[in-house]
Order: sequence, then structure tokens, then C-alpha cells
Amino acid sequence: MVTTRTFWSLLLLALLIGTASADEGTINAADNAWVLISAALVLIMIPGVGLFYGGMVRKKNAISTIIFSFAVMSIISLQWILYGYTLAFGKDISGLIGGLDFLGLNGVGMGVKEGLTIPALTFMIFQAMFAIITVSLITGSYVERIKFSSFLVFSLAWATLVYDPVAHWVWGGGWLQQMGVLDFAGGIVVHITAGVSAMAVAMVIGVRKGFGTDPMEPHNIPTTVMGAALLWFGWFGFNAGSALAANGIAANAFVTTNTSAAAAATTWMLLSWRQRAPSALGIVTGAVAGLAAITPAAGFVTPLAAIPIGIVAAIAGYYAIILIRGSKKVDDSLDVLACHGIGSTWGVLATGIFATIGATGLLAGNSHQVVVQIIAIGVTWGYSFLVTFGLAKIIDAVMGLRVRDDEESVGLDISQHGEGAYM
Repeated sequence: MVTTRTFWSLLLLALLIGTASADEGTINAADNAWVLISAALVLIMIPGVGLFYGGMVRKKNAISTIIFSFAVMSIISLQWILYGYTLAFGKDISGLIGGLDFLGLNGVGMGVKEGLTIPALTFMIFQAMFAIITVSLITGSYVERIKFSSFLVFSLAWATLVYDPVAHWVWGGGWLQQMGVLDFAGGIVVHITAGVSAMAVAMVIGVRKGFGTDPMEPHNIPTTVMGAALLWFGWFGFNAGSALAANGIAANAFVTTNTSAAAAATTWMLLSWRQRAPSALGIVTGAVAGLAAITPAAGFVTPLAAIPIGIVAAIAGYYAIILIRGSKKVDDSLDVLACHGIGSTWGVLATGIFATIGATGLLAGNSHQVVVQIIAIGVTWGYSFLVTFGLAKIIDAVMGLRVRDDEESVGLDISQHGEGAYM
């Protein structure tokens, strides 16, 4: 039986060894160990999303909300291996999509990934976690009212038509990468696509019964806090792991990630305190907004620059929630657009302003980088919204997105899964 002490000893040994002898000495054992651990950290974030969201819904929908993330973890893992990875990272076709070179992971093996010091399989599984969590994030916009069968179809189709192409544009050799866009760990690819798409599908599925009139308070805030803690913890793998090596850039990304989250959580706490009280839900929501905002910038900016990035993300997210909820026209149930879409839109722009590590931004004399970042933001917003809106409309017309009124009233735990969280 491997004890915790033995595990960390073996990990430390791998980091000290440095270079493995396999694959003609081209694979660095420290880099490989770090990226694999980072992939596991990102995996922890996925049930973290389920718990974070699950505590914020009414108790009759707790299981339904949590299980969305586990279902996504299953189906998108398969989608990624079968064809998602090749669409994102296959040979570039006109800057728009990857070819079918890696269909079914053909040619993706234990040998070193070109241009890196880790196996191709390590890179593939690390990127798989990003695809999974992006789809999981969107679920917060339509909880408490979507049919489970429709959710499955939507998730697979969205990953194929939105996530995979945008990942290729930014990271797989596509047109935005060729233009020089900066997105260290997924501000564009993950958080803008998820946030904007969340708004689009919420517009199609409609508001919950009683929205704006009936109380819809979170049923278990401690569960949400625990989910947020898992997200903050896992985000170190999300951002620092995106260095794809155990190096100084990873260390910088680790520190900037923590700094932005801390700044945003503190700012949101003060904003909610000014209005009423220092809400626990507000503090953890602020942390998540700060984490989303630093994601595109983590490896490009200094820890001091992460402070204003986190502060502005909290302010923008806080007032975006007030504005969206105040309209009472769109029910983005768990504020995915405000936390992820708005937060990371600012983060992508801020990357073009504050970048000084491995790239230069506006403050370092490169105003062109801001222009590139704005183009990427605009295109990603437009593409994500239009494709998601059209996709949701098609699914709604063919099989219906929404459960029946009586099913919504009794709760999705019973009506969709035949079990309750507190029975």
C-alpha cells in the first residue's frame, strides 16, 4: 500500500531525476510528472464545479446539478479521444479546424510531443480536462429545468461545434494563434466560450417557473464553499500546468493565480459588505471570478499585475450579476456569464495591457497586442453566441430542451433521476 509520504517521495525523486532515458532522452521526467499532476488537479475541478453549482440550487435539484459535471466528465472524455482532440490539435486546415490526423488518437503515443518535453499522450490528456470543464461550466445557466437527454446531446454537439474549433484557433495553430493572440490557460478557449454560450442557451430555454417571484435561495452554501475550495486548489494545475513544464513560468502562473483570486475575493467581500453583509457566497463567487480573469494572463504577467486584474474582475462581475438579474428577462441561473464570460473578457484584455513575461503588452510599449486581444474577444463572443443559440434552437425543436412543468415543479432529482439528495 502506497502511503502519502511514499507518493510525495516518489514525486520528488521524479522531479530531481529530471530527464528520463526513454524515447532517446527527449522526455523530461520532471515536466511529465508536473503536467500529469496538473491534469489530475484540473480533474478535481470538475466535481468542484458540480459541488459549487449544486449548493446554489434548490434541494430538489441538487443531484441533477451535481451529476451534470460527472456526466460531462464521462461523455466528453470519450468525445475527446475519438475525435475532439484531432479537431482541436490536428494538422491545421485553413486556420479554422484541425484535420483528422489524430482520429481515435492515431499517432498519439508515448513518444515526445513535437516542440515539448512531454509525451503526446500527456499533452492530450491535459487538454482533455480543459474540454471537459468548459462544457461543465455551461451547466450553471440551465440548471433546474433541462431534460437530461437534451443536456447530453447539447453537451456533445457544443464541444464539437464550439469548443474544438475555438481551441484550434487559439492553441492548435489556427488563425488567432497565427495572429499572435495571448491566452495562457484558456481565458478565450474556456471561459469566454462557456460564459457567452451559457447566456445563449439560457435565452432559448427560458426562465425557471416562478423566476423573479418565488424564492430560489441556495439550499446548501457550505457545499458551494467546498466546491469553490476545490476549484481554487485545482486551478493551480489549470494555470501553472499550462506552462507544460516544471519551470519558472509555472511558478509565476501559480503565484499570479493565487494573487488574482485573493484580490477578487477580497473586493467582492467588501462590495457585498457595503450593500448588506460580507456574504460567504459572494466571497467564493469573487474568488472564482478572479481565477477566471487571471487564466489568460497567468504566465504572461507579474504577481503585482494580478492584483488589479482580480480587483476589476470582481467589480465587473458583481455589477454584471445585478444588471442581468435586474432585467428579469434572462435566467442565467448561476451567473456563468458574469463570473466566467465577463471576468475572462477583462482578463484577455488585461493580458494585452499587462503582459511582460514572454510577450509584451500595452504597458511595455506594444499597443498592437491590445488590438489582437480585442479581435479575439469579439470573434469568440460572436461565434460562441450564434452557434450555441442556433444549436439550442435546433435541439429544442427536435427533442425539446425543457422538462414538463410538473417535472420542474417536483424537481429534476426525482423527475429525471428517480432519486433525491435528502430522502
